[in-house]
Amino acid sequence: MGKVFIGLNSEFSRSSDKPFEWAVEHAAKMGYRYFEPMVHFGRELMSEAGYFHTVSLFDDPYRIKDACDAAGLTVSGLQSHGPLGRPEVHGEYLKLAIRTAAEIGVPVINTDEGHKAKWTTEEEDFVLIKYTLQEAAFVAERRGVKIGLEPHAQYSRTPDGLDRIYHLVDSPAIGINLDTGNAYLCGHDVYLWLDRVAERLVHLHAKDISDEHAAAERGQVTGTPVGCACGEGVMDWERIIKTVQDQCPQDIVFSVECGTPEQAAKSLEHLGKFV
Repeated sequence: MGKVFIGLNSEFSRSSDKPFEWAVEHAAKMGYRYFEPMVHFGRELMSEAGYFHTVSLFDDPYRIKDACDAAGLTVSGLQSHGPLGRPEVHGEYLKLAIRTAAEIGVPVINTDEGHKAKWTTEEEDFVLIKYTLQEAAFVAERRGVKIGLEPHAQYSRTPDGLDRIYHLVDSPAIGINLDTGNAYLCGHDVYLWLDRVAERLVHLHAKDISDEHAAAERGQVTGTPVGCACGEGVMDWERIIKTVQDQCPQDIVFSVECGTPEQAAKSLEHLGKFV
């Protein structure tokens, strides 16, 4: 079955007010070998000024590849979140993320349905989500890129809801990027959810949740940007890793989502005990 590799999502550097290249260099110094950049559509002030870690899809994709190659990092995926139910917002963004991934050899782009428009019905939302996903799948299929659907918003907050989105479009390009922290905060059994999607898994966000965070928000939110250090929260990482090793037909990168460089270093040390 599949092997598990440990990577780092660039969100760990959000609190450091540093650019993408800084995040790449520090991930490598900590000992990571896989990295997940976050990309955005268009231009925005903070990243252009070097105070934020995201990369514009309007940049040359080789900015990502060259930085990661120089640091000895392999890009596991591109974090490309946006509202699938709003094609005018996420349609071209998602397709450009796929083309960027294909150009520099990235196997997965990760996304979710995002926050719905205030004026649409649920029935209308699923028509719009299907439209956006089908357009993206046409681009992804011919380029060999996978679209990892993540539990993170109002419809994907349950296993049935995530599967409903997954089954909207019949495409080999569509898979699951399970976010363990989001799944837990939604109020579900992470291990049962992982069993359910293991054969469709293409990537995994390794997000741990502290006891304090769980007590404050579990069952009240659909997710959270980052968690605590892996090993300092509620997740049984040995069990999660073994499930993926035993049940997933392909190799999976566990992309750590935490809030600080210190948490990132602790996460790698803890997860490394089980792979």
